[in-house]
Amino acid sequence: MARSQESALREKLWLWLQLSPVLLILAVLFGGALVLAVVQSLGFAPWFGVNTFPSFQYFGALWGSASFWESLWLTLYYATVSTVIALAMGIALALALVRTFPGKQLYKYIYKLPLMIPYTVGIALAVIMLGNGGMVSRLAAFFGFISDPSQFPQILKTHAGWGIIAVYVWKQVPFITLAIYAVMLGVGRETEEAAAILGANRWQILSQVTLPQIMPGVVSSTLICFAFNVGAFEAPFILGGGFPDTLPVVAWRYFNDADYTLQLQGMATVVSIALVAGIILFTYLAIYRRFERKIGRN
Repeated sequence: MARSQESALREKLWLWLQLSPVLLILAVLFGGALVLAVVQSLGFAPWFGVNTFPSFQYFGALWGSASFWESLWLTLYYATVSTVIALAMGIALALALVRTFPGKQLYKYIYKLPLMIPYTVGIALAVIMLGNGGMVSRLAAFFGFISDPSQFPQILKTHAGWGIIAVYVWKQVPFITLAIYAVMLGVGRETEEAAAILGANRWQILSQVTLPQIMPGVVSSTLICFAFNVGAFEAPFILGGGFPDTLPVVAWRYFNDADYTLQLQGMATVVSIALVAGIILFTYLAIYRRFERKIGRN
């Protein structure tokens, strides 16, 4: 008995020893960056001639300004709306993919194309397509819906953020579809067929059978997309409506300022983004865990 415990302990130590190089890299790259960001946001930057550590003055100045809350609202608005729209479209496409229809094999390749295209290309496409001098406005003028392309409603460079949301949705629908489709292939369709035989209608099958089954794919994919959208910089910077900007753009403006001591204010902004995103994602995950326990899954 004692020998088996000793052998198990030795195996566990050997496993940790094998993992130690990877854990060390992760700790230095991610943990070190996080610690550096936190200490700088608390006033520790002697290389800039600033050392007021520990001080919350940068957080106080940031959270005390009305523009911070407006920027936070815009950040969460773009992230939430685009994630919800992409999720609805991803579920619909995944449901279609498990069925048989003409051209399915070709469609399975086409819908993944945005995954291989960088966000910056998507932003350029949004400018070409949705700008006031873009293809959509010119087509609207050509078909007589408007007399001049300049009369086309402004979609880009507004705080409504439809251009930003369009880019996020275009890029993330394939990712969410892929995650949910993989879950659906894993669980199979036997339960849905059994529910149909027992008299359940399509809505009952979707709401009471399919959606609970695909929740792992829904939660994992939306967690990743939402976290990315909260911290995204390029699309809000290029397609956004200007002041007030989203929080990542606000942080970039601090880091890009000629007064390098403002980088501490920028670091407080970055830490604030991480705090807000972490609280929201932790709450989302806790609600999901509670749902899993409620339906008997651990």
